[in-house]
Amino acid sequence: MKVKAFLFVFGIFILECMCVHAGEYHVSVNGNDDADGSMGDPFKTISAASRKARAGDIITVHAGTYREWVDPLYGGTSNLNRIVYRSADGEEVVIKGSEVVKGWEKVKKGVWKVTLNNTLFGDYNPYRELVCGDWFLNFGRNHHTGEVYLNGKSFYEIDSLEKVINPLPLKGAQDQEGSLYQWYCESNSKSTTIWANFHESDPNSELVEINVRQAVFYPKKTGINYITVSGFKMSQAATPWAPPTAGQIGLIGPNWSKGWIIENNTISNSKCSGITLGTEQSTGQNYSSEYKNKNGHISMLETVFNAIKIGWSKEMVGSHIVRNNTITNCEKSGICGNLGAIFSQIYNNQVYDIYIKRQWGGFEMAGIKFHAPIDVLIKDNCIHNAFKGIWIDWQAQGIRITGNLLYDNSWMDLHMEVSHGPHIIDNNCFLSDLNLWNIATGSAYVHNLFAGQICKSWENERFTPYHYPHSTKVAGIMTTQGGDDRWINNIFVKTTAPPYDIFEKAKRPKREVGMMGFGLSMYDNYPATLSVPDFAISEMSNVRLPVKTENNLYINGAVPFKNGINEKLINNSNIDFRVEEKEDGTYVSLKANYDFSKTESKIISSFSFGDAMVPGVVFDNEDGTPVLFSTDYFNKTRERNRNIAGPFTNLGSGENKLKLWPK
Repeated sequence: MKVKAFLFVFGIFILECMCVHAGEYHVSVNGNDDADGSMGDPFKTISAASRKARAGDIITVHAGTYREWVDPLYGGTSNLNRIVYRSADGEEVVIKGSEVVKGWEKVKKGVWKVTLNNTLFGDYNPYRELVCGDWFLNFGRNHHTGEVYLNGKSFYEIDSLEKVINPLPLKGAQDQEGSLYQWYCESNSKSTTIWANFHESDPNSELVEINVRQAVFYPKKTGINYITVSGFKMSQAATPWAPPTAGQIGLIGPNWSKGWIIENNTISNSKCSGITLGTEQSTGQNYSSEYKNKNGHISMLETVFNAIKIGWSKEMVGSHIVRNNTITNCEKSGICGNLGAIFSQIYNNQVYDIYIKRQWGGFEMAGIKFHAPIDVLIKDNCIHNAFKGIWIDWQAQGIRITGNLLYDNSWMDLHMEVSHGPHIIDNNCFLSDLNLWNIATGSAYVHNLFAGQICKSWENERFTPYHYPHSTKVAGIMTTQGGDDRWINNIFVKTTAPPYDIFEKAKRPKREVGMMGFGLSMYDNYPATLSVPDFAISEMSNVRLPVKTENNLYINGAVPFKNGINEKLINNSNIDFRVEEKEDGTYVSLKANYDFSKTESKIISSFSFGDAMVPGVVFDNEDGTPVLFSTDYFNKTRERNRNIAGPFTNLGSGENKLKLWPK
């Protein structure tokens, strides 16, 4: 008893010591970096506070604009003992990677120039640094990581002064009028000159800013764990191209760290990526494009094994939370990451206007783009006007994509690529013209609404890894044959969008072939069952894995898989489907003279899906329990005796008008 009493008292003493150590530092634009950081004597910069804060401390930033790169030197020690960076309650705090520029000289009508000493930029000059790297297409010209902004709106970089003087709308840009606001730069070792066409505006009278810093909130060191960043407006960073085979620097991100929470922020105007949760440089740095002696497929495999060499695991990296953020106007991705996003949760974010200038090309542009997202949850996000909405690429396993709204994405809503499962995609609303490009196996699509086309493909050249359950340990590698998919309780709507050939439109490699359509008829040449001897044959390139479809509803001409079970069709002229954006949110309207309760079925458990065939892994939660599909898109409980198809529990006969976002 005396020992227990001693341990109890000692534990209280330790907790009290922790509480004494934990403190709060304040930052104000009117402060002083030689201050003590108290409420009455605040620091002037967030960076000064970051040098003082230790695990358990809070940094409260007060109203104003802070132009700095916050590079945290220290992190927390656990989820319960982290360093918190937060905006003061009710105050607007802006952090920018830009600087205000005055002293513009008029060249001719609308066109002005400014010459800057390169000391402004330190060791990173965005007007000498190029956007380049693996899987990047420059469209025949150089692009710099710098940018020019007039009253917060970014201009378009052009490759000659003559074009700035005589601007023409840029092909591909969504904002044709806005694309007339153009800039051009020349830089040497001492100075940088920028020319810009401001049209009727006087840049010396307006707010004109230029990118100066590579990031806004990003540790240069790895292993800066357990940090919370909450409630800021962050913008205008000269971020580099961030492919999976290079260090992935974003406007904000944890670098190669663990346990960050990025919440309640507005993130905008990153040259490339908004939030990155990905790799760091030691795993590879654009070797495929730099040395040109190995293709990207091999470089990606090397990146995986280099990461394993430096300790890639749940204990070292990942387990981040990204929630309740608004992310917009990034020209590569809203949220991205390779390897470093494992075991993370991405939920209730709005991501829109991604890759809208279209001045370059590549294979990374999406609202959310993850490679190797092991046991990642992507839930309740709204992603629109983002080229690709969600792009899941390369060794995804244990991922769940649930309750998301995707619409008005110019290429597709969801791209599942060269992964072997298990993947669970449930209760989503896919409402763009192309809903899904599926180059993966081992997926379960449950209770979704597909109001557009689906493309089914396979990939017989790239070998990609799969893992032991809920682990980063590699169990093997395999090509992607197609199939091993389950489609249960979904709704498919054939819309008036004209069909198109994705392969011809995108000029895809010849190895990437497939079929498209409304519904699931593209699976008709896949088996409904497959015996083990068939699966075990050596010539895997000739195998198409089995497909199961059951209790799906097909509307207005969408076509089912020919071997489906209990599939239902509605084909009449009284069907009307519309997506509407209103001031208070996004709505969907589905009008049909049909009793949706006719598609009733029992509540589904993921254990009924069997194993994902290639990894031999069951569909389950991270803790090994089954996923129960007992709630709908709105997280409303499904009735056991009225578990209708689609993501909504309350569809009825006649007109159904539902507000999808905000929920």
